[in-house]
Amino acid sequence: MKRLFLDANNPYWKSVPGLALLGSALAAICFCIYALIQSGEFLFPDNVNLPFHEFGHIFFSIFGETVGLWGGTLMQLIIPFSILAYFFIKRETAGVFFSAFWFGENLLNIGVYINDARALELPLVGGGEHDWNIILGSMKLLRYDHYVAAIVKSLGWFIMLGSIVWFLVRGMRAREEKGKDSFDRVVGVAKSSIRDGSSKHDRYLNRKDK
Repeated sequence: MKRLFLDANNPYWKSVPGLALLGSALAAICFCIYALIQSGEFLFPDNVNLPFHEFGHIFFSIFGETVGLWGGTLMQLIIPFSILAYFFIKRETAGVFFSAFWFGENLLNIGVYINDARALELPLVGGGEHDWNIILGSMKLLRYDHYVAAIVKSLGWFIMLGSIVWFLVRGMRAREEKGKDSFDRVVGVAKSSIRDGSSKHDRYLNRKDK
């Protein structure tokens, strides 16, 4: 555990190779275009999110029926956020970008689910109850399902697009920091060598004078 938090004091983020930096950002942008085209529908990463959602219901049900109902949505957010926190502590530039983007995509998925709270048109696993129909109904907000969904989706888009910008800026800065650090080490070694050479020369002159 101690080793996990040691990197929190490290000011330098790990650099990302240039091609990987641009390629990852381009892939994320392409995914955003795909998500816009498929707006209002589930996306292919949701096949990964679904098991976490279902596990969340099972896990949080031990805290009661109401918490268990929220559990699916909570687990969808807890998993990527936990990974994000780990990579942030380790100063992993690519890891933070991936997990933040994934977190935002989960919000898009949740928004689609919320938007269906009244229509009840989406296929459900096992044909069970609709989480958000019950949640919003109990909060007397069912009539506002589209508005709630729009807010959640907007937040998801903000995080996804923001993570791309952060990744490019942070990635380029990390490369600059790495280059500067390497240059400083070279300069330090050169200065040390010069000092050692000067010291040896002074000792030689002193012995010669004697």
